Amino acid sequence: MAETLVEMRQIEKFYGRVHALRSVNLRIERGEIVGLLGDNGAGKSTLIKVLSGAVAYTSGEIRIKGRPVQMRSTLDAIANGIETIYQDSALVPQLSIARNLFLGRELRKGAGILDRLDLDRMNAVAADLLKRVGISKNIPPTTPIGSLSGGERQAVAIARAMYFDSDLIILDEPTNNLGVAETQGVLRFVREARDTGHSCVFIAHNIHHVFQVVDRIVVMRRGTVVADDLSPRTSSIQQVEDIITGEHMAA
Repeated sequence: MAETLVEMRQIEKFYGRVHALRSVNLRIERGEIVGLLGDNGAGKSTLIKVLSGAVAYTSGEIRIKGRPVQMRSTLDAIANGIETIYQDSALVPQLSIARNLFLGRELRKGAGILDRLDLDRMNAVAADLLKRVGISKNIPPTTPIGSLSGGERQAVAIARAMYFDSDLIILDEPTNNLGVAETQGVLRFVREARDTGHSCVFIAHNIHHVFQVVDRIVVMRRGTVVADDLSPRTSSIQQVEDIITGEHMAA
């Protein structure tokens, strides 16, 4: 039986009088890729911000591995094994690949006044991670992030989440503005994350990308979950699109 990694129960979110999330329930199993779909304003971005600790929820409960937790900040999410990768990847263009991989969690050596960054070790780890996430080009880990392609930047961000052994990786529109080859690279990285035991939430407007990698599809509309157990193996793209737009209700 699959282990439930994350469970969100009866999540409510108000922005003043705007009811952004309405009694939302969401579960994510260990080693599962969940596609979160919905039109603009459906509530998916708000829900993910709640789970990543970026936005406080009004009421409800979040459980990680069966244990109730409080998500008051992104640091709470990271402490509970949740990493979020946004479209811009939150990377610093001027810093190297290795420095970005360890940003805020740098490896150090020495003690007291001799304490300093362990650049050699960070570079070695970065070189190994680049190979693990499928970057075949020989890119030195000292290369500035700003000189990488969009797909390569996403790979670095995913590698960071995998290295710090995040249980859940949230990818918010990871394939936006990427070329065909780079998009396939990102989708490959998502599969690699699952194969190594990580869970993922994959948010994308391009439903074709979602169908290529996810195990289960959750659809939101007007702040509520309207479907949470759609399989890309038994549901068609048209059927899912009809649920997103509400056309299935009119049929």
